[in-house]
Amino acid sequence: MKRIIAIDQSTSSTKAMLFDEQCRLLKRSNVDHRQYYPKTGWVEHDAEEIYQNMIVAIRQLVGDRVSASLADSSGTIYSLAITNQRETAVVWNKQTGKPIANAVVWQDTRGAELCRQLRSDEATTKMVMEKSGLLIDPNFSASGVKWLLDNVPGARSQAQDGQLLMGTIDTWLIWKLTKGRSFYTDTTNASRTMLFNIHTMTWDDDLLELFQIPRNMLPEVLPCDAVYGETTVEDIFSEPISIAGVLGDSHGALVGQMCFAAGQGKVTYGTGSSVMVNIGESPLPAPQGLVTSVAFSAFGKHFYGYEGNIYSTGATLKWLADQMKMVNHPADIEAEATTVPDNGGVYIIPAFSGLGAPWWQSHVHGAVFGLTFATTRAHFLRASLESIAYQVKDLVDVMTRATGSALQEICADGGPTKNAFLMQFQADLLSTPVVCTEVEDASAMGAVIMNGFALKMWATIDEVIPLRKVTQNISPRESDYTIPLYNEWRHYVAQLIK
Repeated sequence: MKRIIAIDQSTSSTKAMLFDEQCRLLKRSNVDHRQYYPKTGWVEHDAEEIYQNMIVAIRQLVGDRVSASLADSSGTIYSLAITNQRETAVVWNKQTGKPIANAVVWQDTRGAELCRQLRSDEATTKMVMEKSGLLIDPNFSASGVKWLLDNVPGARSQAQDGQLLMGTIDTWLIWKLTKGRSFYTDTTNASRTMLFNIHTMTWDDDLLELFQIPRNMLPEVLPCDAVYGETTVEDIFSEPISIAGVLGDSHGALVGQMCFAAGQGKVTYGTGSSVMVNIGESPLPAPQGLVTSVAFSAFGKHFYGYEGNIYSTGATLKWLADQMKMVNHPADIEAEATTVPDNGGVYIIPAFSGLGAPWWQSHVHGAVFGLTFATTRAHFLRASLESIAYQVKDLVDVMTRATGSALQEICADGGPTKNAFLMQFQADLLSTPVVCTEVEDASAMGAVIMNGFALKMWATIDEVIPLRKVTQNISPRESDYTIPLYNEWRHYVAQLIK
Protein backbone atom coordinates (compact mmCIF):
# COMPACT_ATOMS: atom_id res chain seq x y z
CA MET A 1 0.00 0.00 0.00
CA LYS A 2 1.57 3.27 -1.17
CA ARG A 3 0.85 6.69 0.25
CA ILE A 4 2.10 9.99 -1.16
CA ILE A 5 2.50 13.03 1.08
CA ALA A 6 2.05 16.07 -1.14
CA ILE A 7 3.37 19.37 0.18
CA ASP A 8 1.66 22.41 -1.33
CA GLN A 9 3.71 25.35 -0.08
CA SER A 10 1.68 28.38 -1.15
CA THR A 11 1.96 32.13 -0.64
CA SER A 12 -0.21 32.11 2.48
CA SER A 13 0.21 28.65 4.00
CA THR A 14 1.76 25.21 3.88
CA LYS A 15 -0.58 22.31 3.23
CA ALA A 16 0.27 18.65 3.67
CA MET A 17 -2.03 16.16 1.95
CA LEU A 18 -2.07 12.39 1.97
CA PHE A 19 -3.03 10.64 -1.28
CA ASP A 20 -3.41 7.00 -2.23
CA GLU A 21 -2.38 5.32 -5.50
CA GLN A 22 -5.66 6.34 -7.14
CA CYS A 23 -4.94 10.03 -6.42
CA ARG A 24 -7.68 10.12 -3.80
CA LEU A 25 -7.20 12.64 -1.01
CA LEU A 26 -7.29 10.84 2.33
CA LYS A 27 -6.31 13.52 4.82
CA ARG A 28 -4.97 17.06 4.94
CA SER A 29 -3.50 19.62 7.31
CA ASN A 30 -2.78 23.31 6.88
CA VAL A 31 -0.50 25.78 8.67
CA ASP A 32 -0.53 29.49 7.83
CA HIS A 33 2.61 31.60 7.85
CA ARG A 34 3.09 35.29 8.47
CA GLN A 35 3.22 37.91 5.73
CA TYR A 36 5.76 40.72 6.14
CA TYR A 37 5.28 44.14 4.50
CA PRO A 38 8.29 46.17 5.75
CA LYS A 39 7.95 48.90 3.11
CA THR A 40 5.46 49.92 0.45
CA GLY A 41 5.63 47.32 -2.31
CA TRP A 42 7.78 44.90 -0.30
CA VAL A 43 6.43 41.43 0.51
CA GLU A 44 8.51 38.94 2.49
CA HIS A 45 8.30 35.49 4.07
CA ASP A 46 10.40 33.88 6.78
CA ALA A 47 11.85 30.83 5.02
CA GLU A 48 12.71 29.18 8.35
CA GLU A 49 9.10 29.54 9.48
CA ILE A 50 7.89 27.99 6.23
CA TYR A 51 10.17 24.97 6.71
CA GLN A 52 9.09 24.48 10.32
CA ASN A 53 5.44 24.83 9.32
CA MET A 54 5.94 22.09 6.73
CA ILE A 55 7.26 19.77 9.43
CA VAL A 56 4.29 20.61 11.66
CA ALA A 57 1.86 19.96 8.79
CA ILE A 58 3.41 16.57 8.02
CA ARG A 59 3.39 15.63 11.71
CA GLN A 60 -0.31 16.52 11.88
CA LEU A 61 -0.84 14.27 8.87
CA VAL A 62 1.01 11.09 9.87
CA GLY A 63 1.80 11.47 13.58
CA ASP A 64 4.93 12.10 15.60
CA ARG A 65 6.74 8.92 14.64
CA VAL A 66 6.31 6.43 11.81
CA SER A 67 7.97 3.17 12.74
CA ALA A 68 9.63 2.52 9.41
CA SER A 69 10.26 4.77 6.47
CA LEU A 70 9.66 2.37 3.64
CA ALA A 71 6.83 0.53 5.31
CA ASP A 72 5.11 1.15 8.60
CA SER A 73 3.45 -1.53 10.70
CA SER A 74 0.54 -1.73 8.26
CA GLY A 75 2.84 -2.22 5.28
CA THR A 76 2.44 1.33 3.98
CA ILE A 77 5.17 2.77 1.74
CA TYR A 78 5.50 6.55 1.98
CA SER A 79 7.05 9.13 -0.32
CA LEU A 80 7.03 12.92 -0.50
CA ALA A 81 6.11 15.24 -3.39
CA ILE A 82 6.39 19.03 -3.50
CA THR A 83 4.59 21.84 -5.28
CA ASN A 84 5.30 25.42 -4.32
CA GLN A 85 4.71 29.13 -4.74
CA ARG A 86 6.92 30.13 -7.63
CA GLU A 87 9.44 32.96 -8.07
CA THR A 88 9.72 33.60 -4.32
CA ALA A 89 13.48 33.53 -3.73
CA VAL A 90 15.57 32.48 -0.74
CA VAL A 91 19.29 33.19 -0.33
CA TRP A 92 21.10 31.34 2.45
CA ASN A 93 24.54 30.52 3.79
CA LYS A 94 25.43 26.95 2.93
CA GLN A 95 27.59 26.52 6.05
CA THR A 96 25.14 27.82 8.65
CA GLY A 97 21.99 26.88 6.73
CA LYS A 98 20.50 30.27 7.66
CA PRO A 99 18.87 32.68 5.19
CA ILE A 100 20.69 36.00 4.89
CA ALA A 101 17.31 37.80 4.89
CA ASN A 102 13.63 37.08 4.56
CA ALA A 103 12.57 35.53 1.27
CA VAL A 104 11.59 38.00 -1.44
CA VAL A 105 8.05 37.02 -2.43
CA TRP A 106 6.83 36.99 -6.03
CA GLN A 107 4.49 39.88 -5.19
CA ASP A 108 7.41 42.07 -4.09
CA THR A 109 8.19 45.09 -6.29
CA ARG A 110 11.53 46.28 -4.88
CA GLY A 111 13.16 45.28 -8.17
CA ALA A 112 10.78 47.42 -10.22
CA GLU A 113 13.23 50.26 -10.89
CA LEU A 114 15.96 47.86 -12.01
CA CYS A 115 13.50 46.12 -14.31
CA ARG A 116 12.35 49.46 -15.71
CA GLN A 117 15.94 50.40 -16.51
CA LEU A 118 16.61 47.08 -18.21
CA ARG A 119 13.39 47.31 -20.25
CA SER A 120 14.48 50.71 -21.57
CA ASP A 121 17.08 48.88 -23.66
CA GLU A 122 15.28 47.13 -26.50
CA ALA A 123 18.11 44.66 -27.15
CA THR A 124 18.13 43.58 -23.49
CA THR A 125 14.37 43.15 -23.43
CA LYS A 126 14.52 41.03 -26.57
CA MET A 127 17.39 38.91 -25.27
CA VAL A 128 15.65 38.15 -21.98
CA MET A 129 12.39 37.25 -23.72
CA GLU A 130 14.08 35.03 -26.31
CA LYS A 131 16.15 33.12 -23.78
CA SER A 132 13.88 32.90 -20.73
CA GLY A 133 10.44 33.30 -22.36
CA LEU A 134 9.71 36.00 -19.75
CA LEU A 135 9.14 39.71 -19.66
CA ILE A 136 11.53 41.72 -17.51
CA ASP A 137 9.49 42.15 -14.35
CA PRO A 138 10.06 42.04 -10.56
CA ASN A 139 7.51 39.21 -10.39
CA PHE A 140 10.32 36.85 -11.40
CA SER A 141 13.16 35.88 -9.06
CA ALA A 142 16.23 37.50 -10.60
CA SER A 143 15.73 41.14 -9.61
CA GLY A 144 14.89 40.21 -6.00
CA VAL A 145 18.01 38.07 -5.65
CA LYS A 146 20.17 40.84 -7.11
CA TRP A 147 18.65 43.26 -4.61
CA LEU A 148 19.58 40.99 -1.70
CA LEU A 149 23.15 40.58 -2.93
CA ASP A 150 23.50 44.33 -3.40
CA ASN A 151 21.85 45.44 -0.15
CA VAL A 152 22.44 42.83 2.57
CA PRO A 153 25.83 43.69 4.14
CA GLY A 154 28.54 41.31 2.97
CA ALA A 155 26.22 39.30 0.71
CA ARG A 156 27.87 40.16 -2.59
CA SER A 157 31.37 39.14 -1.45
CA GLN A 158 30.05 35.99 0.24
CA ALA A 159 28.29 35.00 -2.97
CA GLN A 160 31.42 35.51 -5.02
CA ASP A 161 33.37 33.38 -2.51
CA GLY A 162 30.89 30.53 -2.94
CA GLN A 163 29.40 30.80 0.55
CA LEU A 164 25.79 31.52 -0.50
CA LEU A 165 23.11 29.46 -2.22
CA MET A 166 19.87 30.62 -3.78
CA GLY A 167 16.70 28.90 -4.79
CA THR A 168 12.98 29.04 -5.04
CA ILE A 169 11.00 27.55 -2.16
CA ASP A 170 11.18 24.00 -3.54
CA THR A 171 14.98 24.14 -3.50
CA TRP A 172 15.05 25.50 0.04
CA LEU A 173 12.72 22.77 1.35
CA ILE A 174 14.61 19.96 -0.42
CA TRP A 175 17.96 21.25 0.86
CA LYS A 176 16.63 21.46 4.41
CA LEU A 177 14.87 18.09 4.29
CA THR A 178 18.05 16.37 3.09
CA LYS A 179 20.37 18.22 5.51
CA GLY A 180 22.09 19.91 2.58
CA ARG A 181 22.76 16.73 0.59
CA SER A 182 20.37 17.63 -2.26
CA PHE A 183 20.59 21.00 -3.98
CA TYR A 184 18.05 20.79 -6.80
CA THR A 185 15.18 22.55 -8.47
CA ASP A 186 12.91 21.41 -11.27
CA THR A 187 12.52 22.79 -14.78
CA THR A 188 9.23 24.60 -14.07
CA ASN A 189 10.53 26.56 -11.08
CA ALA A 190 13.79 27.28 -12.89
CA SER A 191 11.84 28.69 -15.84
CA ARG A 192 10.30 31.34 -13.56
CA THR A 193 13.56 32.83 -12.27
CA MET A 194 14.48 34.85 -15.42
CA LEU A 195 17.87 33.12 -15.25
CA PHE A 196 17.02 29.90 -17.13
CA ASN A 197 17.23 29.30 -20.88
CA ILE A 198 14.06 27.41 -21.87
CA HIS A 199 15.63 26.32 -25.17
CA THR A 200 18.86 24.79 -23.83
CA MET A 201 17.24 23.91 -20.47
CA THR A 202 20.24 25.28 -18.58
CA TRP A 203 21.12 28.33 -16.49
CA ASP A 204 22.09 31.01 -18.98
CA ASP A 205 25.42 32.89 -18.77
CA ASP A 206 24.05 36.06 -20.36
CA LEU A 207 21.11 36.22 -17.93
CA LEU A 208 23.34 35.51 -14.93
CA GLU A 209 25.69 38.28 -16.02
CA LEU A 210 22.80 40.70 -16.56
CA PHE A 211 21.64 40.26 -12.95
CA GLN A 212 25.15 39.74 -11.54
CA ILE A 213 24.31 36.41 -9.94
CA PRO A 214 27.19 33.90 -9.59
CA ARG A 215 26.51 30.51 -11.16
CA ASN A 216 27.82 28.71 -8.08
CA MET A 217 24.75 29.90 -6.14
CA LEU A 218 22.34 27.99 -8.38
CA PRO A 219 20.91 24.47 -7.91
CA GLU A 220 21.06 21.63 -10.40
CA VAL A 221 17.93 21.42 -12.54
CA LEU A 222 16.02 18.12 -12.80
CA PRO A 223 12.82 17.11 -14.62
CA CYS A 224 9.58 17.12 -12.64
CA ASP A 225 9.40 13.32 -12.57
CA ALA A 226 12.78 12.83 -10.87
CA VAL A 227 13.83 11.57 -7.45
CA TYR A 228 15.28 14.54 -5.53
CA GLY A 229 16.74 12.76 -2.54
CA GLU A 230 15.73 11.09 0.70
CA THR A 231 14.59 12.44 4.06
CA THR A 232 13.42 11.33 7.47
CA VAL A 233 11.46 14.61 7.78
CA GLU A 234 13.24 15.58 11.01
CA ASP A 235 13.00 11.97 12.26
CA ILE A 236 9.24 11.65 11.82
CA PHE A 237 10.20 8.57 9.78
CA SER A 238 12.70 6.17 11.30
CA GLU A 239 14.33 5.57 7.91
CA PRO A 240 14.53 7.84 4.85
CA ILE A 241 11.68 8.15 2.38
CA SER A 242 11.99 9.38 -1.21
CA ILE A 243 11.40 12.98 -2.27
CA ALA A 244 10.04 12.53 -5.77
CA GLY A 245 7.95 14.74 -8.03
CA VAL A 246 8.51 18.50 -7.86
CA LEU A 247 6.94 21.37 -9.82
CA GLY A 248 5.67 24.91 -9.35
CA ASP A 249 2.09 25.29 -8.17
CA SER A 250 0.57 26.58 -11.42
CA HIS A 251 2.30 23.84 -13.39
CA GLY A 252 1.12 21.32 -10.82
CA ALA A 253 -2.44 22.48 -11.39
CA LEU A 254 -2.05 22.06 -15.17
CA VAL A 255 -0.89 18.47 -14.61
CA GLY A 256 -3.46 17.87 -11.87
CA GLN A 257 -6.21 18.98 -14.24
CA MET A 258 -4.84 16.47 -16.79
CA CYS A 259 -4.06 19.17 -19.36
CA PHE A 260 -1.46 16.99 -21.07
CA ALA A 261 -2.42 17.85 -24.66
CA ALA A 262 -1.66 21.03 -26.56
CA GLY A 263 -4.57 23.47 -26.42
CA GLN A 264 -5.83 22.40 -22.99
CA GLY A 265 -5.86 25.10 -20.32
CA LYS A 266 -6.62 25.86 -16.69
CA VAL A 267 -7.17 28.68 -14.23
CA THR A 268 -5.77 28.43 -10.71
CA TYR A 269 -7.57 30.68 -8.26
CA GLY A 270 -5.08 31.13 -5.45
CA THR A 271 -3.50 34.13 -3.76
CA GLY A 272 -2.93 35.28 -7.31
CA SER A 273 -4.18 33.46 -10.36
CA SER A 274 -2.46 31.69 -13.19
CA VAL A 275 -4.04 31.09 -16.57
CA MET A 276 -1.96 28.51 -18.42
CA VAL A 277 -2.44 26.73 -21.75
CA ASN A 278 -0.35 23.75 -22.87
CA ILE A 279 1.28 24.60 -26.23
CA GLY A 280 3.17 21.33 -26.76
CA GLU A 281 6.88 20.54 -27.04
CA SER A 282 8.06 23.75 -28.74
CA PRO A 283 8.81 26.93 -26.75
CA LEU A 284 6.87 29.25 -29.05
CA PRO A 285 7.16 33.01 -28.52
CA ALA A 286 4.34 34.25 -26.32
CA PRO A 287 1.79 36.79 -27.56
CA GLN A 288 1.99 40.33 -26.21
CA GLY A 289 1.35 40.42 -22.48
CA LEU A 290 1.96 36.71 -21.85
CA VAL A 291 5.04 34.61 -21.17
CA THR A 292 6.27 31.19 -22.24
CA SER A 293 7.34 28.82 -19.46
CA VAL A 294 8.16 25.15 -19.10
CA ALA A 295 4.73 23.64 -18.38
CA PHE A 296 6.17 20.34 -17.12
CA SER A 297 8.92 17.82 -17.87
CA ALA A 298 8.24 14.09 -17.81
CA PHE A 299 9.30 10.88 -19.55
CA GLY A 300 12.29 12.63 -21.09
CA LYS A 301 10.21 15.34 -22.76
CA HIS A 302 9.63 19.02 -22.04
CA PHE A 303 6.20 20.58 -22.54
CA TYR A 304 5.70 24.33 -22.69
CA GLY A 305 2.85 26.67 -21.87
CA TYR A 306 1.61 30.17 -22.48
CA GLU A 307 0.86 31.77 -19.16
CA GLY A 308 -0.47 34.97 -17.71
CA ASN A 309 -0.25 35.76 -14.00
CA ILE A 310 -2.65 37.86 -11.99
CA TYR A 311 -1.16 39.20 -8.79
CA SER A 312 -4.24 39.58 -6.60
CA THR A 313 -7.33 37.36 -6.73
CA GLY A 314 -7.66 35.27 -3.57
CA ALA A 315 -5.37 37.85 -1.94
CA THR A 316 -8.07 40.45 -2.57
CA LEU A 317 -10.60 38.35 -0.66
CA LYS A 318 -8.14 37.78 2.17
CA TRP A 319 -7.48 41.55 2.29
CA LEU A 320 -11.21 42.21 2.68
CA ALA A 321 -11.31 39.87 5.67
CA ASP A 322 -7.95 40.46 7.36
CA GLN A 323 -7.18 44.11 6.64
CA MET A 324 -10.53 45.75 5.95
CA LYS A 325 -12.50 43.57 8.43
CA MET A 326 -15.52 43.58 6.09
CA VAL A 327 -16.12 39.87 6.76
CA ASN A 328 -14.77 37.35 9.24
CA HIS A 329 -13.51 34.99 6.55
CA PRO A 330 -13.21 35.07 2.74
CA ALA A 331 -15.76 32.26 2.58
CA ASP A 332 -18.35 34.69 3.98
CA ILE A 333 -18.09 37.10 1.06
CA GLU A 334 -20.44 35.30 -1.34
CA ALA A 335 -23.46 35.34 0.98
CA GLU A 336 -23.43 39.12 1.39
CA ALA A 337 -22.29 39.91 -2.16
CA THR A 338 -25.34 38.15 -3.57
CA THR A 339 -27.78 40.20 -1.50
CA VAL A 340 -27.56 42.93 -4.16
CA PRO A 341 -28.56 42.40 -7.82
CA ASP A 342 -25.45 44.06 -9.27
CA ASN A 343 -22.27 45.90 -8.33
CA GLY A 344 -24.01 49.27 -8.03
CA GLY A 345 -21.51 50.76 -10.48
CA VAL A 346 -18.52 49.91 -8.26
CA TYR A 347 -15.32 48.57 -9.85
CA ILE A 348 -12.23 47.51 -7.91
CA ILE A 349 -8.80 47.31 -9.56
CA PRO A 350 -6.85 45.16 -7.05
CA ALA A 351 -3.37 46.31 -8.06
CA PHE A 352 -1.92 45.92 -4.57
CA SER A 353 1.43 44.88 -6.10
CA GLY A 354 0.92 46.42 -9.51
CA LEU A 355 -0.91 44.89 -12.45
CA GLY A 356 0.35 41.59 -13.84
CA ALA A 357 -0.45 40.08 -17.23
CA PRO A 358 -1.38 41.25 -19.75
CA TRP A 359 -0.59 44.77 -18.52
CA TRP A 360 2.69 44.32 -16.62
CA GLN A 361 2.46 47.68 -14.87
CA SER A 362 4.29 47.24 -11.57
CA HIS A 363 4.01 50.94 -10.68
CA VAL A 364 0.18 50.97 -10.68
CA HIS A 365 -1.61 50.97 -7.31
CA GLY A 366 -5.05 49.58 -6.51
CA ALA A 367 -8.09 51.76 -6.99
CA VAL A 368 -11.86 51.82 -6.50
CA PHE A 369 -14.16 53.51 -9.00
CA GLY A 370 -17.86 54.38 -8.90
CA LEU A 371 -18.40 54.97 -5.18
CA THR A 372 -21.57 56.91 -4.32
CA PHE A 373 -23.65 57.47 -1.18
CA ALA A 374 -25.74 54.51 -2.36
CA THR A 375 -22.74 52.14 -2.24
CA THR A 376 -23.05 49.44 0.42
CA ARG A 377 -20.64 46.89 1.76
CA ALA A 378 -22.41 44.27 -0.36
CA HIS A 379 -21.65 46.25 -3.53
CA PHE A 380 -18.00 46.49 -2.51
CA LEU A 381 -17.79 42.73 -1.85
CA ARG A 382 -19.54 41.88 -5.12
CA ALA A 383 -17.20 44.19 -7.06
CA SER A 384 -14.23 42.40 -5.46
CA LEU A 385 -15.46 39.01 -6.68
CA GLU A 386 -16.16 40.40 -10.14
CA SER A 387 -12.62 41.83 -10.31
CA ILE A 388 -11.25 38.28 -10.22
CA ALA A 389 -13.33 37.21 -13.22
CA TYR A 390 -12.47 40.35 -15.19
CA GLN A 391 -8.75 39.75 -14.75
CA VAL A 392 -9.07 36.15 -15.94
CA LYS A 393 -10.97 37.31 -19.01
CA ASP A 394 -8.20 39.81 -19.77
CA LEU A 395 -5.82 36.86 -20.14
CA VAL A 396 -8.14 34.42 -21.86
CA ASP A 397 -8.91 36.99 -24.55
CA VAL A 398 -5.19 37.43 -25.29
CA MET A 399 -4.71 33.66 -25.49
CA THR A 400 -7.67 33.03 -27.78
CA ARG A 401 -6.52 35.78 -30.13
CA ALA A 402 -3.06 34.18 -30.25
CA THR A 403 -4.35 30.67 -30.95
CA GLY A 404 -7.15 31.81 -33.25
CA SER A 405 -9.75 29.67 -31.52
CA ALA A 406 -11.81 29.77 -28.34
CA LEU A 407 -11.03 27.39 -25.49
CA GLN A 408 -13.52 24.54 -25.34
CA GLU A 409 -13.50 24.66 -21.56
CA ILE A 410 -11.54 26.11 -18.66
CA CYS A 411 -10.42 23.74 -15.91
CA ALA A 412 -10.57 25.56 -12.58
CA ASP A 413 -8.98 24.84 -9.21
CA GLY A 414 -8.27 26.60 -5.93
CA GLY A 415 -10.25 27.72 -2.90
CA PRO A 416 -12.37 30.37 -4.70
CA THR A 417 -13.88 27.63 -6.91
CA LYS A 418 -16.20 26.99 -3.95
CA ASN A 419 -17.73 30.41 -4.59
CA ALA A 420 -20.74 29.59 -6.78
CA PHE A 421 -21.37 33.22 -7.73
CA LEU A 422 -17.79 33.72 -8.92
CA MET A 423 -17.72 30.50 -10.95
CA GLN A 424 -21.03 31.26 -12.69
CA PHE A 425 -20.01 34.86 -13.36
CA GLN A 426 -16.71 33.61 -14.80
CA ALA A 427 -18.48 31.18 -17.13
CA ASP A 428 -20.92 33.88 -18.25
CA LEU A 429 -18.13 36.39 -18.81
CA LEU A 430 -16.04 33.96 -20.90
CA SER A 431 -19.01 32.29 -22.64
CA THR A 432 -17.09 29.10 -21.86
CA PRO A 433 -17.88 26.16 -19.55
CA VAL A 434 -15.91 26.17 -16.29
CA VAL A 435 -14.98 22.67 -15.14
CA CYS A 436 -14.10 21.99 -11.50
CA THR A 437 -12.62 18.65 -10.45
CA GLU A 438 -12.99 16.53 -7.33
CA VAL A 439 -9.69 17.62 -5.83
CA GLU A 440 -9.76 21.29 -4.94
CA ASP A 441 -5.97 21.33 -4.67
CA ALA A 442 -5.03 20.46 -8.24
CA SER A 443 -1.45 21.65 -7.67
CA ALA A 444 -0.95 18.90 -5.10
CA MET A 445 -2.56 16.41 -7.46
CA GLY A 446 0.01 17.36 -10.10
CA ALA A 447 2.86 16.75 -7.67
CA VAL A 448 1.37 13.35 -6.81
CA ILE A 449 1.21 12.43 -10.50
CA MET A 450 4.86 13.40 -11.01
CA ASN A 451 5.75 11.42 -7.88
CA GLY A 452 4.02 8.40 -9.39
CA PHE A 453 5.89 8.81 -12.66
CA ALA A 454 9.22 9.10 -10.80
CA LEU A 455 8.58 6.02 -8.66
CA LYS A 456 7.17 3.95 -11.56
CA MET A 457 3.62 3.76 -10.21
CA TRP A 458 2.38 4.68 -13.70
CA ALA A 459 4.26 3.95 -16.89
CA THR A 460 2.50 6.42 -19.18
CA ILE A 461 0.50 9.64 -19.06
CA ASP A 462 -2.54 7.79 -20.42
CA GLU A 463 -2.70 5.67 -17.25
CA VAL A 464 -3.50 8.66 -15.01
CA ILE A 465 -5.96 10.57 -17.22
CA PRO A 466 -8.97 8.41 -16.12
CA LEU A 467 -8.29 9.42 -12.50
CA ARG A 468 -9.62 12.93 -13.16
CA LYS A 469 -13.10 13.27 -11.67
CA VAL A 470 -15.24 16.28 -12.58
CA THR A 471 -17.47 17.61 -9.80
CA GLN A 472 -18.92 20.69 -11.51
CA ASN A 473 -19.41 21.62 -15.13
CA ILE A 474 -20.72 25.18 -15.05
CA SER A 475 -22.33 26.16 -18.33
CA PRO A 476 -22.42 29.82 -19.33
CA ARG A 477 -25.78 31.55 -19.30
CA GLU A 478 -26.89 34.32 -21.64
CA SER A 479 -23.89 36.61 -21.31
CA ASP A 480 -25.02 39.87 -22.94
CA TYR A 481 -25.30 41.40 -19.49
CA THR A 482 -21.56 40.94 -18.90
CA ILE A 483 -20.41 42.92 -21.97
CA PRO A 484 -21.08 46.42 -20.56
CA LEU A 485 -19.64 45.36 -17.20
CA TYR A 486 -16.41 44.21 -18.80
CA ASN A 487 -16.19 47.27 -21.03
CA GLU A 488 -16.48 49.48 -17.94
CA TRP A 489 -13.71 47.45 -16.25
CA ARG A 490 -11.43 48.02 -19.24
CA HIS A 491 -12.24 51.73 -19.18
CA TYR A 492 -11.09 52.06 -15.58
CA VAL A 493 -7.97 49.94 -16.11
CA ALA A 494 -7.02 52.19 -19.03
CA GLN A 495 -7.23 55.21 -16.73
CA LEU A 496 -4.69 53.67 -14.35
CA ILE A 497 -2.10 52.58 -16.92
CA LYS A 498 -1.92 55.84 -18.89
